[in-house]
Amino acid sequence: MSTLGHIPVCVEPVGAVSTEQATVGGGVAAILTELAGLLERLVLQGEPGAVDMRSLPLSPADRLQLLETLGAGEVDIRIQANGESHIRETSVHGVWWCEHRDTDGVLLATLIEVARVPEMLAAADMDLIRGAERLRTILAPECAVKGGTSHGPT
Repeated sequence: MSTLGHIPVCVEPVGAVSTEQATVGGGVAAILTELAGLLERLVLQGEPGAVDMRSLPLSPADRLQLLETLGAGEVDIRIQANGESHIRETSVHGVWWCEHRDTDGVLLATLIEVARVPEMLAAADMDLIRGAERLRTILAPECAVKGGTSHGPT
């Protein structure tokens, strides 16, 4: 006689268990561990970091589980510059899901950036100087910034 008859069995349809209830897979757990370390490094050393998702051997199910585990945040940005970039904040502060495509829509890069603000959104110094020049020109053409240096408030 088998002694297995007293073990309760519960059969659930495929997809009935959400990823929040399911056990996190090994690949997903490794990425989450790395992200936690990158967040700590950002706070302690001020260094942002990133995980290149295209270089990782994740199954579509692992990728979906990672996306669902990280969740959606409040910021969703689309940038049109030599193709489309889509930057999404996750529900984990400082963790951003970034996808970059070329002008034909071909996916070039998928990164999970750990930063206060994703690198692509930070203005370059030259752009800031041009912005100051533009504002000074609008205010008074003779107050324009010359050669990238400011002459102070006028």
